[in-house]
Amino acid sequence: MTRSRLAPGTGIVTVPGAAPVLRTSGGEFLRIDTGGVTGQALVRRLAGEDAPDGEAPTREPRTAELDRLVEAFEAAGHAVSAPPRAPLAGCTVHLLGDPVLTGPVARCAGAEGAEVRPITPDQVAELARAAPGDRPEARPAVLWCLDSPVPDGLWDRADRLPHRRIAWLRCHREGSHSWIEPLAAAPGDVTSRHVRLRRLAATPAHRELAAYWAGHRTPDTGPHPTEASAALIAALLTADLIAWAEAEAGPAGAGAGVRVDGAGQRPTGLPARRRLRRIDLRDLTFTEHPVLPVPDVAPLPAPAPSRTRTGASAPGVRP
Repeated sequence: MTRSRLAPGTGIVTVPGAAPVLRTSGGEFLRIDTGGVTGQALVRRLAGEDAPDGEAPTREPRTAELDRLVEAFEAAGHAVSAPPRAPLAGCTVHLLGDPVLTGPVARCAGAEGAEVRPITPDQVAELARAAPGDRPEARPAVLWCLDSPVPDGLWDRADRLPHRRIAWLRCHREGSHSWIEPLAAAPGDVTSRHVRLRRLAATPAHRELAAYWAGHRTPDTGPHPTEASAALIAALLTADLIAWAEAEAGPAGAGAGVRVDGAGQRPTGLPARRRLRRIDLRDLTFTEHPVLPVPDVAPLPAPAPSRTRTGASAPGVRP
């Protein structure tokens, strides 16, 4: 018979003289309303312990109330009846760019369950051109990593991937800073074009920044990512992919029987689709900056055709 066990990272704390408390995988402490179930019975059920080693096993009665309590743990994600799936299981990550970054990214994403496939820029353009119904994978993503500034126009076609519900994630380096742009997965998300427009609008040196991007600069002097900084960039990119995969899977439901104690709070931060990260390769620190998409604007009206006088006055018009 399949029996539920505590989810990885969770545990039950048995406070002397008090009811047991759940420590969640996020570090929160939650009071457990056990009802008529003893704390010992709940611990034995969820920890899979019938009796200490060397002693005869003692079976706690499987009451309906205990079953309901365990079901509440399962609904809240604090107990599982099978080993949890890797967070990127079922995701296909198409990866391209510079090997100093794509190698660590492939290892990190693969370790989290993703199927990593190499892809070429021409194949990315084909994905962006295909009809939405032609998408072969259930959860595809394209990840493009550059150890240099982005040449003008390189990512223009890839910016159309979100319109096909293909996740689009990218990073690049400018001098001693690497930038991880927001993941775009649906129409209306932040694309590379939006990031460029927002960055130009945010700096008084917009002409100089535009010239830098256009290639009007001295040869690159680095620093290039080291093993440590490349691992940091790969970990941050993988974290964004996991956030996207979890959002695609839908939020977990809250279970009954477990209540927040009030002391613990979920960590807050910018969502992956609205977050621009800048990593300093010199000291391995990074900062996060909010960024919003740039709305389309209506084209300017065409100028009215000018009238040319031919010598004859128009009707009703006098010189």
